[in-house]
Amino acid sequence: MDDLSFRTDLAQQLRVDSVRASDAAGSGHPTSSMSAADLLAALLDGHLRLDFGKPDDPRNDHLIFSKGHASPLYYSVLKAAGAIDDEELLTFRKFGSRLEGHPTPRVPWTDVATGSLGQGLPIGVGVALAARDLDRLRNRVWVLCGDSEMTEGSVWEALEHAGHAGLDNLVALVDVNRLGQTGETMHGWDLEVYSARFHAAGWRTLLVDGHEPEQIETAMQEATTPDGRPVVILAATKKGKGVAAVEDEPGKHGKPLPDAAEAIEELGGARDLRVEVAKPTEDAVPHTFSATGGAAPEFELGSEVATRKAYGQALTALGGRRGDVVALDGEVSNSTFSEVFREAHPERYFEMYIAEQQMLATAVGMQVRGWTPFASTFAAFLSRAYDFVRMAAVSRATLNLMGSHAGVAIGEDGPSQMGLEDLAEFRAVHGSTVLYPSDANQTVRLVELMAEQEGISYLRTSRGALPVLYAPDDADFRIGGSRTLREGDDITLIGAGVTLHEALRAAEQLSVAGIQARVIDLYSIKPVDVDAVRGAAVETQAIITAEDHWPEGGLGEAVLSALAGSGIATPVRQLAVREMPGSGSPAQLLHQAGIDAEAIAGAARKVLGR
Repeated sequence: MDDLSFRTDLAQQLRVDSVRASDAAGSGHPTSSMSAADLLAALLDGHLRLDFGKPDDPRNDHLIFSKGHASPLYYSVLKAAGAIDDEELLTFRKFGSRLEGHPTPRVPWTDVATGSLGQGLPIGVGVALAARDLDRLRNRVWVLCGDSEMTEGSVWEALEHAGHAGLDNLVALVDVNRLGQTGETMHGWDLEVYSARFHAAGWRTLLVDGHEPEQIETAMQEATTPDGRPVVILAATKKGKGVAAVEDEPGKHGKPLPDAAEAIEELGGARDLRVEVAKPTEDAVPHTFSATGGAAPEFELGSEVATRKAYGQALTALGGRRGDVVALDGEVSNSTFSEVFREAHPERYFEMYIAEQQMLATAVGMQVRGWTPFASTFAAFLSRAYDFVRMAAVSRATLNLMGSHAGVAIGEDGPSQMGLEDLAEFRAVHGSTVLYPSDANQTVRLVELMAEQEGISYLRTSRGALPVLYAPDDADFRIGGSRTLREGDDITLIGAGVTLHEALRAAEQLSVAGIQARVIDLYSIKPVDVDAVRGAAVETQAIITAEDHWPEGGLGEAVLSALAGSGIATPVRQLAVREMPGSGSPAQLLHQAGIDAEAIAGAARKVLGR
């Protein structure tokens, strides 16, 4: 049997196994899998370089199913490569199986979770950047995309960045099968429309009939001959290819075939072909960056420093001590101060421009290869990439995010620039860590802790300069901790960031009236210091929380969650931003929101009846 005949037979096996797996599950997307089977058969037999026995080999190619709903095809590929057996294939979508409805890294050959369309290609860009610019290896990143997801804005961010960066180690395979979930896609089988858009972004475009092995092979050979540009193979295919009852028929998306046995017979019956997938042979090891050392920055007690500035200096120092740390920014590095890192470590700095989805996707892709990414932009703009954060948690990814310019305290720029939702957003992410420093030296320590933390860590920083409260050698900070800056038995004031300083001023005002206020710096919003919060509730008469954030999901609700179920009935008064702010000075806006020292002291007097 020649190679093309074998691939034709292999493609039929991939279709049959996609049908079988979906039939056994009673759900799935076999028709979306069947359209791309010829592309994957060619890739598997001759072009992919991946040692399935060593999924962590840094020289391996990467295969990302951006079209994650075609998971029956992915798992059928794993079976053909000998990575899983037929028994496991038929556990698809069953409780406890690692072959979930959409791929996740529970399967060791899966770099990231996919299924939220429009994510695989942007993450592929991140993996390709890591391979070329950080690992400095010659492996290739293959991404299977569906035509429906080509309308996603994140895809066009990926096209732009890959073209701009000249990622000729990235190949996109676009399965243009014309049919989406509810009807025909925007451009149907018009490959020229797709080609023009890729070409305009700097890609090399190859157009094929996705069911013609000779055309596919020619395109694959061209794609693996680099010329300084990323490559896309645009393949016209038919959904449900090979089974008359579903081939190119609308309304069949996401459904098992009506008669699996008949479909399997029509496809030529079950097979048990195995492919000896080529292993990487290049004698190479990943590049590492030397750690040149350098002390952490120190800030003088009583001086005033913005925590965003401390972040930039802390990250730069960390990068000097750890060669695995990389920085990404969304074209605001002179505001987030990641520009300090860029000047010190230019080979590990990545400008992602105004494309927050691509920035997050790149961070996810880089951590796939073991790098430790820190990505920064304004807190408000991270919301654009929230789905990437959500899916990064599904991917069990470890990355660090910094959101600056948070809250009304940014002042005159107005509400479009004010991050007022970010604490709630990141607290809601599975396994996340949410930190909110109140001074520069604390920021330095929290950045260091983030780099050691698994999962998704978020650091909220402030625009304006804040007084330095903690000594440079004060290392008593931890994930899940807090600091009590002032003792008192009457009432507890809890803040973080700018509101901590307002709470300290409020405590001074209250002391004049004979009220002794305890002040807690709740710098760890998640996990929250349950012991400190409950201790304050038992030992004082009431708690006042103040936060430069909407009342939903932020510091105040973190405190309430710490008290939930404790049986402690101490009253809690939650001060937060409740009305839409406008422009003004930080002092004016904090006062208007009712979260400045005057408001905190007033709330304390009211709850105590004084």
